[in-house]
Amino acid sequence: MSQSNTDTTPVAGRILHEDNHLVVVNKLPGELAQGDDTGDEPLLEKVREYIRVKYCKPGNVFCGLVHRLDRPVSGAIVFAKTSKALTRLNEMVKNRNFSKHYWAVVEGRPRMAEARLEHYLKRNPANNRTLVSCESLEGWKRAELEYSTLASSDRYSLLEVRLHTGRHHQIRAQLAHIGNPIKGDVKYGARRAELDRSICLHAREISFTHPVSKELLSIVAEPFNPLFINLIEKNAI
Repeated sequence: MSQSNTDTTPVAGRILHEDNHLVVVNKLPGELAQGDDTGDEPLLEKVREYIRVKYCKPGNVFCGLVHRLDRPVSGAIVFAKTSKALTRLNEMVKNRNFSKHYWAVVEGRPRMAEARLEHYLKRNPANNRTLVSCESLEGWKRAELEYSTLASSDRYSLLEVRLHTGRHHQIRAQLAHIGNPIKGDVKYGARRAELDRSICLHAREISFTHPVSKELLSIVAEPFNPLFINLIEKNAI
């Protein structure tokens, strides 16, 4: 996947929260969270360089990725600036003490305006795709989310999604399974790809207790794709 728009918006202009222990960034659609075999520069390294330059730090700069977002997905993502913060934040993620809300533009209109979905998922590494079952099977992992419809048009709906488990491609797979694939997500049955190969899934809000100050943080990320806001303002695309 090409970098397209990811090199034209500096990290400094996408900082949602920063203090001595962590930094939260609004990740662009199509931007890698961490390095892979494509060789494209990941957001992790961009944040590391941002810290190095801003604070005039020589040599290696500590920066740890707390959680991931799929490459086509945009939104709030947390990086730790200290090892203490990374250890504590990793424990929070493990214990599901992060509250994550996503916005998703899906094809069609869900049969129910709001619902709790519970399925069993299994990742197929051969094609990096997640399979979905309604029944519990050996080796499959339970996945649960809730969604509510914020706006709809004739072709699309904007959903707010609240994750209760954190499985591979969970939102993408579960919404596709009920007949409402995310717009642009051809891997899971969307009619067509977006021009920039992103998908209309955005990590809208993340809430957690600060690992050091113990303050409750609730951080909101505005979507880059105007489609999300257009649906809310006009209730149509």
